[in-house]
Amino acid sequence: MPLDDGPQERLGAVVVFEGSRAACAEAALVLEAKSLPYELAPLAGRWALLTAAPQSAAALDELARYAVERHGVHPRPPAIVTFPGAGLGTALFILVLLITAYCTGIQAFGADWLASGSLDARVGTQEWWRAITALTLHLDQAHLLGNLLFGAIFGTLAGGAFGPGIAWASILAAGACANYLETLISPPEHRAVGASTAVFAALGLLTGFSWRLRLTLAEQFRYRWGPLFAGVFLLAMLGTGGDSGNGTGAAAEHIDVLGHGLGFAMGIGVGWTYARLGLPRKRRRGPQVIAGVAALAAVGVAWFLALRR
Repeated sequence: MPLDDGPQERLGAVVVFEGSRAACAEAALVLEAKSLPYELAPLAGRWALLTAAPQSAAALDELARYAVERHGVHPRPPAIVTFPGAGLGTALFILVLLITAYCTGIQAFGADWLASGSLDARVGTQEWWRAITALTLHLDQAHLLGNLLFGAIFGTLAGGAFGPGIAWASILAAGACANYLETLISPPEHRAVGASTAVFAALGLLTGFSWRLRLTLAEQFRYRWGPLFAGVFLLAMLGTGGDSGNGTGAAAEHIDVLGHGLGFAMGIGVGWTYARLGLPRKRRRGPQVIAGVAALAAVGVAWFLALRR
């Protein structure tokens, strides 16, 4: 689709590609396929493709995409500078789960911690704190160890990406929101415990963040959507089988697939938002400390309300 030959069009033309005549002819096919006007002309002993100035940006973008597809050159996403202290956040996560498991086992303060803190669809909307306390409870050692392992892995990665305080506060918030939503849509007899909802929230946090960053790049489809595919694969592999279940009582072997999926979805939403807003922008310690203390305080208040009942 050649440019008009008028002098004004030639004066306003922009060079969008230079090379041999054969290379320019190949590039011209790309512009032709997108109905973008162009002109093939000699330029200083070589050949060049010219387009009108208003169409030059679109032409350059199409040619760049074609180069990526043809040569397999995939631009890298922006480098993520890791935050220090990710191990500290993970250590506190492990400590909270171990302390809760110990108190549950000895029935500290004469209370049945499992009954007081488990997610219960019958009273979950009134006793909102169960959405938090249920994240710290486990049915047995295997259940606990599984969540400690995968929680430490995903939590440490999230701590490095966002800082330990913000990462674990976000994981707790996403997991608690997922639990609360689950009580709204589950049958009245549904009860659940386990940190796995928060573990999959951590996975979703990393998935949503990486996915949003890659969507801004001129890459092939599979590269731009790769983080989401990988996250969903891990959710399907870890969240629908094995002894990561959250059921209580007679349904101890039941796996809370709904809770896992909701935690993952909530995490994706938070991670996507962080990437969209460019957060966290600064590596200051203050916000990390405030977020971490707030997360620990939320767990403490939730358990205070649960045991008081």
